Amino acid sequence: MQMELRLYPDPVLQRPADPITDFDDALRERVAEMYRIMYEEGGVGLAAPQVGWSAQVLVINPAADKDDSSRALTVINPRLLKKWGKTTDQEGCLSFPEIFVEVERPVGVRLAWQDEHGESHEDDLTDFAARIVLHEKDHLDGVLLVHRMSPVDRIQHRDALDELIDLFARKQARANAG
Repeated sequence: MQMELRLYPDPVLQRPADPITDFDDALRERVAEMYRIMYEEGGVGLAAPQVGWSAQVLVINPAADKDDSSRALTVINPRLLKKWGKTTDQEGCLSFPEIFVEVERPVGVRLAWQDEHGESHEDDLTDFAARIVLHEKDHLDGVLLVHRMSPVDRIQHRDALDELIDLFARKQARANAG
């Protein structure tokens, strides 16, 4: 499967992703490819649907540095067990280039997940790491940055959103013609 960054309004971004049941070498290769794409695109998180793969997989690295993997985390089949606090901050998304909006999120979460070897984990994530995981988990549920936008944000970013829609339509037309 060829992975490439998908941009809004690609339909794969808007569907809930499937759970992972096979923790094999193919999964680990796909996870490694997701990290490569995330770093190449300058992101701090990436969900499998963003690379055309309908799977409950996300990768994050709040350090945004491929040479500093101390905070990198592979999250498979995530479950939110608890949320606390509220904070609002700017979020961007690799699938919505150059668009940033204020999004309210919990300050912290208790998360249960599996790693790429199928091992179960549970931990509290706070602040930036929690925000990244929640943003990427939204992707796994088919919730996009555009769904988190206020009406004012939608007006402010209308031209950029229309441009993404036009770009997608042109790409689809080329794929259908060839």
